[in-house]
Amino acid sequence: MTGKLDPEGLADFLGAVGADDPSVIQGAAYGEDAAAIDLGDRTLVVSADPISLAAERAGQLGIHVACNDVAVSGADPRWVTSTVFLPDEDPDTRRTLATQLDETASDLGVAIVGGHTEYLPAIDRPLLSMTAMGTTDRFLPSGGARPGDRLVLTTGAGIEATAILASDFAEECRAAGVEEATLEAARGFFDDVSVVPEAAAIREFATAMHDPTEGGLLTALHEMANAAGVRAEIHRSDVPIRPETRACCAAVGVDPLRTFGSGALLAAVPPNRTAEAIEAVESVSIAAATIGEILPTDGGSGDHGGTDAGGSVVLDGTLIPEPPRDDMYALWEAADEE
Repeated sequence: MTGKLDPEGLADFLGAVGADDPSVIQGAAYGEDAAAIDLGDRTLVVSADPISLAAERAGQLGIHVACNDVAVSGADPRWVTSTVFLPDEDPDTRRTLATQLDETASDLGVAIVGGHTEYLPAIDRPLLSMTAMGTTDRFLPSGGARPGDRLVLTTGAGIEATAILASDFAEECRAAGVEEATLEAARGFFDDVSVVPEAAAIREFATAMHDPTEGGLLTALHEMANAAGVRAEIHRSDVPIRPETRACCAAVGVDPLRTFGSGALLAAVPPNRTAEAIEAVESVSIAAATIGEILPTDGGSGDHGGTDAGGSVVLDGTLIPEPPRDDMYALWEAADEE
């Protein structure tokens, strides 16, 4: 099975916390984007993320995905370490990855301070694992959402997936009738996967923020809701989805709400501050929309089919009982079989 461990499988590792350290404000927990460590006058935020299947822009995605998790925790990303596994000794692959890492980190003002590189012939594409760090004076956990908060989404669902589809699965998209101009525009979405600017703009208004990655918006909602012990309710018609995303996802049978979502920031914001929060995001030239709300776990408005122990997600009135497996994994698995 490819993809994230389910909550039951993840529990085996969440209990492996090593030594007890009172400076750890936020440690490993389901749904949390990052760890927080008390440094006295500041809080150090640390997050680690892999890039295992995307090929064409792996270095660019690696930097952004790791830094996004630090940014949505209320910190400014400052340092990154990179672990890189290469399938062979192709110098072009090495140079391309190194250039992507360097240019993307430079654009964000982030220093790459170390890491590890090696060859691993057992893989057929580069594998990256990135650790990002930053500091803040107000840590925002994913579990900070409160009943009554509104859910705000920036940019749109499926941004990262759209870029990957238009590059790694371009032939499949063309065969289904996606026009070349649409694919070209979609490949440009790689430049839109950072949420660092809007995170800095909205964080003073938010009670919680999260970065939809694998499993997309619906998985991010599950993680946020379970971390906070609340119910998240949204409506598909309220979720912004770009035309290129609709075209590429429809071509290969991928749901934009159930696939890689880097490039969107999900925030819980008190209702009396929602307008200010959206205005703040728009002030840095990024779109934002209210897509739903946070309710108590009983829903506050009737029974949608039950809840789980921690929290729940309701889409268009229907309970989504568990985080979905990312729709794009079926494409990679089919490609590997061929």
